[in-house]
Amino acid sequence: MKKKYITFTEIKKYLKEKGLVLSIKKRSDYLKNDNLNVLLRTFISGILIISVFYGLPVFVDFKDKRMLNYKEVKNESKNIFENTLENKKLRKLSQLDDDSIEKYIFEDVFEINELPNDYVRLSAATLEQLFKDTNYNLKDVRKTKLVKPISLSLLPHEIKKIENIKARKKLFIQIILPLVLKENNNIKLDRKKLFSIINKSKNTTREKKWLKRKFKQYGVQKNDLSTLKVRMDEIPVSIAIAQAAKETGWGVSRFAQEGNALFGQWTWSGEGIKPAAAEADSSHKVMRFKVLQASVKAYHRNINTHSSYREFRSVRAQSRDEGKVLDSLILSEYLDKYAETGKEYVKILQQIIKQNQLTDFDDAKLLPTSIELESLI
Repeated sequence: MKKKYITFTEIKKYLKEKGLVLSIKKRSDYLKNDNLNVLLRTFISGILIISVFYGLPVFVDFKDKRMLNYKEVKNESKNIFENTLENKKLRKLSQLDDDSIEKYIFEDVFEINELPNDYVRLSAATLEQLFKDTNYNLKDVRKTKLVKPISLSLLPHEIKKIENIKARKKLFIQIILPLVLKENNNIKLDRKKLFSIINKSKNTTREKKWLKRKFKQYGVQKNDLSTLKVRMDEIPVSIAIAQAAKETGWGVSRFAQEGNALFGQWTWSGEGIKPAAAEADSSHKVMRFKVLQASVKAYHRNINTHSSYREFRSVRAQSRDEGKVLDSLILSEYLDKYAETGKEYVKILQQIIKQNQLTDFDDAKLLPTSIELESLI
């Protein structure tokens, strides 16, 4: 017997007769309504969650990079600004050392030049009589090592008329020797004060101002005391006299006679004398001074600051550290950059020192003109 199946319509009819209504939605309606909404919401939420988790690191990374870039730009700007200022300072200080900027290093020299020009030029004959009356002669100086503090402002015009070379040299040395010793004494006093300040744990306002002025005068960068100590030192008397003799022809050159220029220092901005042999487009001149002492001061400052003589200062400092006496013949080896002839110039200097026995004056002392200077004898 064939099995009989109950159809869906019969079940629905039966339930209807019993007062029950069966309502079944099609699958498509189901998808289109509640479940579709749930699925859509789930899908959108998923997208949002994924976007958040994926986008958050990107955003954070972007934010960090932007902030980093901002910081870098800000810091770089600051560095550029500071570096620009520092470079200006370094350029200025470098020029102090390399180009000997006169505005700073020779400031006190220019102050001398600004003084009233009321100096008297004595004749050679008058000077010879003055030295005789005061018992100032080189023979005694070589024995006693004491020099009369006779400071002359100008060279006598007649020195170039003295035909006897020996007599001319003698007069020239007598004039220059006290001037060199005086400047060395000034440096000795400054050096003595410097060491006193260095050895103190605390310095006064006055001492700090003094140091600041000396850093400026000697072109010292970053307030470096060790550099100042190396630069602030004497130049052997024999070297100074030999260079003055070489540069002026023992006092007869036009630069010495017209501008009291004993050492032939050049200038590009200060008052000077145009060399006759200079090229037309050349802008340098030989520095002019109102008095001989200013020329000596400028010479010392030049040797003690210019980069060309750095090795000279280094060897001098080494001699100091070893407790040795400054040897002019050794130190003169490092003055080859003073003239274009280089080593030949050094040979001439050494020849002048030896022939005229100028080392006899290296340990000479200038008789004091004040109680303060007595400590240097």
